[in-house]
Amino acid sequence: MRIRVFIVTISLSAILGFTQNTDSISTLSNKPLRESPTFTTPSSLDSLWQAEFLEVKLLDSVNPITVSNVPYQKSLHTDTLKQRLARLNAKTPISIEYSPILEQTIRSYLRNRTSAFEHLMGLSYFYFPLFEEVFDNEGIPLEIKYLAVVESMLKPNAKSPVGATGLWQFMFSTAKHYNLEVSSYIDERCAPDRATVAAAKYLKRLHQIFGDWTLAMAAYNSGPGNVTKAMRRSGGYTNYWNIRPFLPKETAGYIPKFLATMYMFEYAEAHGLKAKTIPVYFQKTDTVSVHQMVSFDQIQKALGVDKKTLTFLNPSYKLGIIPVIKDRQYKLRLPIKLIGTFVTKETEIYALAAQDFEQREKPLPKFVKMDSKIRYKVKPGDYLGKIANKFKVRVSDIRRWNSMSSDNLRAGDRITVFTRNLDYQIETNTSKVGPSKNTYIVQKGDSLWSISQKFSGLSVENLKQWNGISGTALIPGMQLVISK
Repeated sequence: MRIRVFIVTISLSAILGFTQNTDSISTLSNKPLRESPTFTTPSSLDSLWQAEFLEVKLLDSVNPITVSNVPYQKSLHTDTLKQRLARLNAKTPISIEYSPILEQTIRSYLRNRTSAFEHLMGLSYFYFPLFEEVFDNEGIPLEIKYLAVVESMLKPNAKSPVGATGLWQFMFSTAKHYNLEVSSYIDERCAPDRATVAAAKYLKRLHQIFGDWTLAMAAYNSGPGNVTKAMRRSGGYTNYWNIRPFLPKETAGYIPKFLATMYMFEYAEAHGLKAKTIPVYFQKTDTVSVHQMVSFDQIQKALGVDKKTLTFLNPSYKLGIIPVIKDRQYKLRLPIKLIGTFVTKETEIYALAAQDFEQREKPLPKFVKMDSKIRYKVKPGDYLGKIANKFKVRVSDIRRWNSMSSDNLRAGDRITVFTRNLDYQIETNTSKVGPSKNTYIVQKGDSLWSISQKFSGLSVENLKQWNGISGTALIPGMQLVISK
């Protein structure tokens, strides 16, 4: 049952796309579990995925599956389960076949996780309509929406130990590949609309390569290379269940966990499961463009909206602050009943925000894009591990960025590094600096607060003290001391 009780506003044209190869979509419902080995397929697949994905770190799942033997519940007979799986298989292009490990996983969920699934069903009323709209637009099976449950338990701010983030658990470099912004203020991996579009495009591309949705999802989890290696080790099989023993441990449980999740949602009523009602998820929502930096606290004060609601509806704003950056347009999602109020009070809200920020004792963090490209000159005594530690990246990343076949370096060599180390980020700053690095020439529209935001560690109180300013009035052309 699909429930649409809120408005989702997204811009698909803003995201990088791929053209779907419809010839690659195959009907899998009648595919046998065992098949004749195909020895040429893995090599041809390697040539496809390596050309496109070798330069990105692929996704990891936040929840590795651990399946243990549990006592079977008498309420679900194996023959009944097989019939239900066959019905699911008939309604989707995803290959769904009975296996003992899948039955064990489903029984484990029925025994231990019914309460968790009722909570997830409540969350799904908010997220699934968005997922279905995006997947329909991209031409991929709607049932893949259940993969987000496996990846993140429908938590938009979920983060794995290795750094995969958001509903769809994107690693940093994969997020860049799909135009998801990560900065000191923003993490679009946590934005449900943009992250879902990126996940759909990534999964569709993997399906174009592998021609099978279960293999595409396995590659999403472990990387295409691990899937083709498993094919080789299996003797050339290209069916997930045949190559499963040769996949990484986590990926070997990934598809059973996905299929078991699908079963739990599709047959929830048969097992007496009911979605937990959480009021915030049943609100109609819409977005409004933001034209001046504003915080959730200031919006709460002006509109009376609960801060938890703001955080839930806008999970990509890491600090609870919506920045304003040149050439970027950020939006605020609100309950639809408050959109008109925000527009009416917009000038008042921005004035309140400016006043609050100007009185803030501790300066706000600078906006930096967490992907600065560095051309590093190798120094005597440098080695890849030392350079990787300096810029907080992996040795394997440096090798990939520079097409290195060995770890050998020579003093004077120049290598490319994409770093997330804040010490080496490029600040977004269009300020005009005066004749000295210690001074600043006031521009039209400047205020003490806006100037303090342009320079690291500078506060309004610093500016007043160092320049003998008692009020807040500034005159364009004034020269201010900005450091001591």
